[in-house]
Amino acid sequence: MQTVLQLDSRDNVLIALTALKQGEQIEFSGKTYSLVSGVPAKHKFSTTDLPVGAGVIMYGVLVGKTYEPVKKGEALTLGNLRHESAEYHEKSRKYDWTPPDVSRWRQAKFLGYRRSDGQVGTRNYWLVVPLVFCENRNIVNLKQAFEEELGFAAPQVYRQQVAELARLYREGKSAEIKTRATPGNGSKASQKLFQNVDSIKFLLHEGGCGGTREDSNNLCGLIAGYINHPNVAGATVLSLGCQHAQVEILRQQITSRNPNLDKPLLIFEQQKSGSEYIMLSSAISATFEGLVEADKARRAPAELGHLCVGLKCGGSDGFSGLSANPAIGHTSDLLVALGARTILSEFPELCGVEQDLINRSISREVGDKFIQLMRDYENRARAVRSSFAMNPAPGNMRDGLLTDAMKSAGAAKKGGTSPVTAALDYPEYSTEPGLNLLCTPGNDVECVTGQVGAGANVVLFTTGLGTPTGNPIAPVIKLSTNTALAQRMPDIIDIDTGAIITGDSTIQQMGEAILDQVIQVASGEVRTIAEQKGQEDFIPWKRGVSL
Repeated sequence: MQTVLQLDSRDNVLIALTALKQGEQIEFSGKTYSLVSGVPAKHKFSTTDLPVGAGVIMYGVLVGKTYEPVKKGEALTLGNLRHESAEYHEKSRKYDWTPPDVSRWRQAKFLGYRRSDGQVGTRNYWLVVPLVFCENRNIVNLKQAFEEELGFAAPQVYRQQVAELARLYREGKSAEIKTRATPGNGSKASQKLFQNVDSIKFLLHEGGCGGTREDSNNLCGLIAGYINHPNVAGATVLSLGCQHAQVEILRQQITSRNPNLDKPLLIFEQQKSGSEYIMLSSAISATFEGLVEADKARRAPAELGHLCVGLKCGGSDGFSGLSANPAIGHTSDLLVALGARTILSEFPELCGVEQDLINRSISREVGDKFIQLMRDYENRARAVRSSFAMNPAPGNMRDGLLTDAMKSAGAAKKGGTSPVTAALDYPEYSTEPGLNLLCTPGNDVECVTGQVGAGANVVLFTTGLGTPTGNPIAPVIKLSTNTALAQRMPDIIDIDTGAIITGDSTIQQMGEAILDQVIQVASGEVRTIAEQKGQEDFIPWKRGVSL
């Protein structure tokens, strides 16, 4: 295994693939570098003497500037490097793209749920959602009633463990408590009544009123996207009545996405129902009838062009831009070549690579909209004395992502090389085949929530540090950037891309293997670990600054 890597011939840094010691002699591309400091794995050292104010180039783009002199062979640190990114402007050149060879998948199909509007789901869920946080308790009441009685409840592993410990304590068997501290398999879920309904998903949130009208309108748009989503067979919506997020706004948002929506949409407003009991009883009866209809759905073969795949990274490390991100970038290119949609988001993590994405846009109009969205986001950040430079988290920086531009250059690799066919504002719905840019924060859950609201029926999520993130209605496939993480946290990782770092796999080989896994997950043949664990994160984005 090689010890260092250069990503672009224009770079003036090398990346340490393993920990390097001070004084160590590093041979690379016919040159020798004597390290004047130790370089932790995933961090970078300079290939030349850099004076104060010198630009640091990585991935062929500006990722920072020095504010202390840096010697040749010296590690870049938070003490000598600050964020800096290149300016960007309107589309300046034509973009020619050579699609990858997809002959192997040209006739491939996945088994999905065909909806009357032409969309195809990878799961078959019923959705129960509040329009305002005042209805959260009622949503919980419905959840308890339906999940237990219809066999959708997950095994109560930890509840069983606590019950066992309490029994031992009551019986005076304290000595046995430590030996019973690990949860077992728990009780088995009861037999499902509706075999073709994967589950009922109950969403909770803290929005709908008390914030800005923009936030409540966007919440209605996000919920409309979930209702229109191909993984949803029908929905039950609870409204209080007086909140900002009005039922009529929800209906308008649904119509803007699908004027001919014909799936069951059951709306109950508490202030019009009289008693809470009457509303919930009516909601239960109508939802049960809807489940009867949803259970009639069957999986059928569908072309891969019906897939819409979200591309996300979180808990990133210095290997993210070397392994997992470019691997799913190649998967994205394969999907685009097959007529599918992919969604790249996290606008604060596209800082410094804007010009490449603008030039890859299929038209000046698409590029200009992306510019407008990026600048509007930046201006909102400045208005509250923040900036994209504040995006990297402590864990990111400890593992080598020292500036936002450095993090962004690696994050953008998730978008592959295909043309950008659409730029979408949150919470718009994706319709254009190809690579779509969706304005979201880098925040893991807010981003995935938005991608699924835009139609993603599968999400690819890369991580170098580990995160359990999932989504209520779309399977989230978790990919580790390094094998050490996959071995340390095997109960959250679906795919290990660490073989790219060791040289045992290429980016292209890994990207192809990921596509094969996507097809299996989309067909319901494989359940992601996040699905198995019931990791169902849902956070609507408030358009205040979240990076």
